[in-house]
Amino acid sequence: MQRFAFAFDPRYRIAGLPFGVLPATAWVEVGDGVLRSRFGWWRLETSLDNVAHVEQTGGYAFVKTAGPPHLSFTDRGVTFATNGDRGVCVAFHDPVPAIDPTGRIRHPGATFTVADPDAFAAALGAG
Repeated sequence: MQRFAFAFDPRYRIAGLPFGVLPATAWVEVGDGVLRSRFGWWRLETSLDNVAHVEQTGGYAFVKTAGPPHLSFTDRGVTFATNGDRGVCVAFHDPVPAIDPTGRIRHPGATFTVADPDAFAAALGAG
């Protein structure tokens, strides 16, 4: 199992604090056929077989990404961001729960601003 830490910008660290988003509670793991993430109080887990596409992205607006996970009203994707610079967007074959504790809202994709986007993308098979 490989664990990827998030890259924290100091402004994002302050914005995430009330939501339990700290370096100790924000990570992504890849291995044993599973993609698993914790982001403060939120969790996402799916099989690696469910990963359809991986793409590096960046240039996220602070107000749209800082603090708790953010839901895109355009495509229902979820963003786990700790900086606005660079992350990895993962598209899923079948949408997954993450932002909603009841699991009713399902996400066709998730973005993670991990410290090593290249290694994370490679671990997902996009290397």
